Amino acid sequence: MKSGSLSYILPCNRLPVQLMSQVRVYTSNGQKKDLGSQDTNGSPHGETLHKVETGQDTTNAGQKQSSPKQPIQVKVKPVLKKREYGPKYTQNNFITGVRAINEFCLKSSDLDQLRKIKRRSPHDDTETFTVYLRSDVEAKSLEVWGSPEALARERKRRKEAEIKYRENLFRNQRLLWEYKEFFGNTKPRSSTAAMFFKGPGKVVMVAICINGLNFFFKLLAWVYTGSASMFSEAIHSLADTCNQALLALGISQSARTPDPSHPYGFTNMRYIASLISGVGIFMMGAGLSWYHGIIGLLHPHPVESLLWAYCILAGSLVSEGATLLVAINEIRRSARAKGLSFYQYVVQSRDPSTNVVLLEDAAAVLSVAVAATCMGLTSLTGNPYYDSVGSLGVGTLLGTVSAFLIYTNTEALLGRSIEPEQLQRLTEFLENDPVVRAIHDVKATDMGMSKVRFKAEVDFDGRVVTRSYLEKQDIEQLLQEIQQVKTLEELEAFMLKHGENIVDTLGAEVDRLEKDLKQRNPDVRHVDLEIL
Repeated sequence: MKSGSLSYILPCNRLPVQLMSQVRVYTSNGQKKDLGSQDTNGSPHGETLHKVETGQDTTNAGQKQSSPKQPIQVKVKPVLKKREYGPKYTQNNFITGVRAINEFCLKSSDLDQLRKIKRRSPHDDTETFTVYLRSDVEAKSLEVWGSPEALARERKRRKEAEIKYRENLFRNQRLLWEYKEFFGNTKPRSSTAAMFFKGPGKVVMVAICINGLNFFFKLLAWVYTGSASMFSEAIHSLADTCNQALLALGISQSARTPDPSHPYGFTNMRYIASLISGVGIFMMGAGLSWYHGIIGLLHPHPVESLLWAYCILAGSLVSEGATLLVAINEIRRSARAKGLSFYQYVVQSRDPSTNVVLLEDAAAVLSVAVAATCMGLTSLTGNPYYDSVGSLGVGTLLGTVSAFLIYTNTEALLGRSIEPEQLQRLTEFLENDPVVRAIHDVKATDMGMSKVRFKAEVDFDGRVVTRSYLEKQDIEQLLQEIQQVKTLEELEAFMLKHGENIVDTLGAEVDRLEKDLKQRNPDVRHVDLEIL
């Protein structure tokens, strides 16, 4: 310091300063960690932070003296490098013979030269099925057609031919029918005709015959007497005959085999026919009966002799009662087989065709009683209004039956759930299996005619699946393979080999559960188990 002419020298001792170097650790995945200025010996990663003295001066010598720097030690965790999966990996995919022929325009003889691989079949009726490597099929298609452009042209040509075939489908079906008649049908005849000799088909055919005869005789009685009640009865029998003919059509259509457009079959055709039948009863039967009854009230006219009408009504009562007994016996037998009561079987519409016959014949018996009572009152009092009231009563009865049929068949077509007790049994069966850890989102839908579709998301126990795979392996040989693993590449190859086999084992466990569900519950036809 200088102050005027004097200068003062103040002692200044340099304090030792320790600067902490900041260590940054990088892992192989690119993450950065700043360790700060504290010792990290107790940290979970085990990195050591070294303190480095940058400078220390002594007061006597005034010389700088620094401690030697120690190298920074960084531990990097080895991680398998993430691979980018490109289109080349899809070449290892499998493809079935049908897809190879259709998509790559090949012949069956072209596939004989390719490598064949046996895989677990997704179908119940076959153990294994043959697949091909997609890369082999693509190479074979290029060998056959010469270039991708030629293959594309062939695909376009076949697509145009398919469109043309669909446009001429009716003509092709007619030619096919003519060929069958000329060469003879080598396939066994369809069992559709046999359906009308037993069960619901038999009930429907008996009802068609009886109601057709009743309509003819009631129509003659109405022409002879002019009775409004008899006209309603004739219309009622005509409606029953038409509706039951529609039921017969629904039964025959429901027996069709599933096709690609309808993979779950045509079972619901019975419910559709029953629904249309219910609407037909309302429009044709109830509507005309109400109309004729109202006209009779507005414009009454005297009724002729009702003797023949009484005789025809008596015969109709006997015939309708016989059909009703046939339907009741069939429903009792079916309900007993399903373990349900008669009422539950009817309300749940388990057999829509028999249901319609039962309700129509029950309504027919009651309507005959109503018509006979009102006609009797008209004969005793000479008042034609009683006869018109009888027509209105018959129409009301038909409207009630129609509303019930529409409601029950609509509920069935919407896809209602099965009984809670049955669903609980299915759930408990799955949960008690060792390979299942938990199940979620369980849905069991009644598809109609005692066909149930079951769906659930299943949380599988990977340890049990792996143990199931190990039980089928040579443990000593597997141990030797493990001991030979020295590098990351060998470990990857080992895991890829056995990982694919474990996935196949999981698929086999899914097949086993689906098969057990179907055997335990015959109503379960379709099972969809989704893996969580």
